[in-house]
Amino acid sequence: MDSGHELVAQTETAYGELREALEGLPEARMTDAWLGTWSVREILIHMSGWHREMIPALARIARGEAPYPDGAYDDLDAWNARFVEARSGVKVADVLAELAASHRDFVAAAAALADEHLAPGGRARSLVEGSGAEHYREHAAQIRQWRATHAP
Repeated sequence: MDSGHELVAQTETAYGELREALEGLPEARMTDAWLGTWSVREILIHMSGWHREMIPALARIARGEAPYPDGAYDDLDAWNARFVEARSGVKVADVLAELAASHRDFVAAAAALADEHLAPGGRARSLVEGSGAEHYREHAAQIRQWRATHAP
């Protein structure tokens, strides 16, 4: 059975994979739209947005509460659009800094939970996986694929 520490370590490893996918990519290319209307910049913004949403959810789980009201996140596309809209005009360097900070805070919130919440079937497991390792790997793969065919 995976412990909470292992899940946090997996999250950190996957974040490193995301950072590697970005390594050497010029900031100017991070604003080229290629995933629908999104660029790398928007991908990173929405990841930070989910971190910011899930940090209080993890704190509620730690207190024995529901992470969020039923139906709160039924329309993920609308949430993603809100995250991106709210950061309109933010420079790529600031987006990168925000991602690093939100990741750090997200991991700290996850690490503060009891192992039972992070174990398979635990109340926080899917939130940490979905906004952490799985999310990082999904977008790292997309970025690597885009760079292999379109970016220097």
